[in-house]
Amino acid sequence: MTAPCACLIGWPAAHSRSPIIHKYWLKSFGIDGDYRIEAVKPEDFATFLASLAERGYVGANATLPHKELALKLADADARARAVGAANTLWFDGGKLRATNTDVEGFLDNLDEASPGWDKVTDEVLVLGAGGAARAIVFGLVERGIGTIHLVNRTFPRAEELARQFGASVKPATWDRIATLLPRSKLLVNTTLLGMKGQPPLEIDVGLLPADAAVADAVYIPLDTPLLNAARARGLKAADGLGMLLHQAVRGFSLWFGKKPTVTAELRALVEADLRG
Repeated sequence: MTAPCACLIGWPAAHSRSPIIHKYWLKSFGIDGDYRIEAVKPEDFATFLASLAERGYVGANATLPHKELALKLADADARARAVGAANTLWFDGGKLRATNTDVEGFLDNLDEASPGWDKVTDEVLVLGAGGAARAIVFGLVERGIGTIHLVNRTFPRAEELARQFGASVKPATWDRIATLLPRSKLLVNTTLLGMKGQPPLEIDVGLLPADAAVADAVYIPLDTPLLNAARARGLKAADGLGMLLHQAVRGFSLWFGKKPTVTAELRALVEADLRG
């Protein structure tokens, strides 16, 4: 029997830490399998996906810029369709299926960093309106959060996303952040601001309630200025690395038949590589 293999398809793709995560779990379970990186140009993605099984793969992760096309080319579930992107693909009875695990990656990571946050949170402030924001807003709506303030530098994009997700999502302009912070028990940054090589995210976390939580989708650097400021105030903080680790769980389960856990050892392994 051929050893099961999965891959990450992206362009570029070499920077991905997903192989570290999946190879760790393969070793932990004693599975004779592999997880590889496949750098595939956008114009070649459809052909590559059509030959996925022939190449010996039981499934794949799709990352930028392929997530939207992956949604169209596979049999996507309701979650992926609602988010508008698929990041996890697997074969089911010969049919290529797709889902989006960024939703549970965000929620499971936040549950771990700030247990019970959704029991005390009725207003949330989300910064950004791109792909990560779509998955996160979907997760917040799924959890029943009453009001999700969505702020984006390009206001029409925030309006468009709000229309898609319903009345609980309220679009707002960037200059309203200071007004919305004191009302928000959770602040989520889904923008690239604060990422290495990008402009800083200039925001005053001192305006947040004393029992608020802060989440940042950025994981390079690990300790973003936003998270450092939140921790300095004693706020619960959920980082982008935790989201990356938790979003990988379901893909591994679908491909290799075992449900892994996110351990301190795995996190330390990926952290060491990021700090490298």
